[in-house]
Amino acid sequence: MSKILIIGAGAMGSAFSFPCVDNGHQVSIVGSPLEDKVINELSNNNFHHSLNCNLEKNINFLKVDKLQQQLKSKPDLIVIGVNSKGIDWISKELEAASYLKSPLLLLTKGLNIQNNKFIILTDRFKNSEITVVAGPCLAKDLSKRNKTAVIFANKNINKANEISQLIKTNYYFVETSNDLIGIEVSAAIKNFYSMIIGSAIELNTAAFLLNKSIIEMNKFVKLLGGSERSVYGLAGLGDLYVSSAGGRNSKMGQLLGKGHLYTEAKAKFMANETIEGAELAMEIGKKVLKDFSQKDLPLMHALIDAICNNKKFIIKW
Repeated sequence: MSKILIIGAGAMGSAFSFPCVDNGHQVSIVGSPLEDKVINELSNNNFHHSLNCNLEKNINFLKVDKLQQQLKSKPDLIVIGVNSKGIDWISKELEAASYLKSPLLLLTKGLNIQNNKFIILTDRFKNSEITVVAGPCLAKDLSKRNKTAVIFANKNINKANEISQLIKTNYYFVETSNDLIGIEVSAAIKNFYSMIIGSAIELNTAAFLLNKSIIEMNKFVKLLGGSERSVYGLAGLGDLYVSSAGGRNSKMGQLLGKGHLYTEAKAKFMANETIEGAELAMEIGKKVLKDFSQKDLPLMHALIDAICNNKKFIIKW
């Protein structure tokens, strides 16, 4: 039995507790600074409203003020399940715990700009043992113990293999890779292409856009130093299939395809929902438009231009 600390009480962090508990590990979930109410509710009845199910009763639910205390208890694995906006906060918290030797497992996907360069989220952490999780994994499906396949990536693949042995079950299947850049970039930009495919009204058009999306994902991943093999795996094509089938990004794409401006669609139809692809566009869009030609990445250019400049989404067929 290992001691696993999950940071973040949102849907994915909480759903990840299921394979951890089923492997017999001691699990604690610490909420972010914005999740005190969620932790109170879980402490009272174990019911998670976003997942619409009860979490296991033997999980220890704690508010954020207990985080440093939990870190000092030297967990065998720390799982980071905060959203992309919380990465800055948790990276500083972990950096403050200079004594910490526990391996990190990152559930969050995204890209950032730092010193005018694209960086993957694992670059925000100074812990060299960090492993990232990617792939087609819907939190609600995982909480139902539906069969799910993901990929754990670490520059040192032995570290990814070690962690996979702690987590994998007969419903949570884990592949491993040392292509950290390719896996993280694929997992992030698939949110762009989920919107693009979602904008199609007809299946023929959606299939056409799927083909073109994979071609662009290959180009972008290779330009940032990753392997195109990752694009065709769980982090790329696999995750794109799930996301374009009906997630938040696909829903926003559908609205853009109907002619809505992004700000209008967000305010009117998705005011309380996080659109990962749109947030990524705001984060890296300006640099993408500057560094890469429209000829090489026409779909990405069109989407970023529509979101960042609040224009109608128009594909130049």
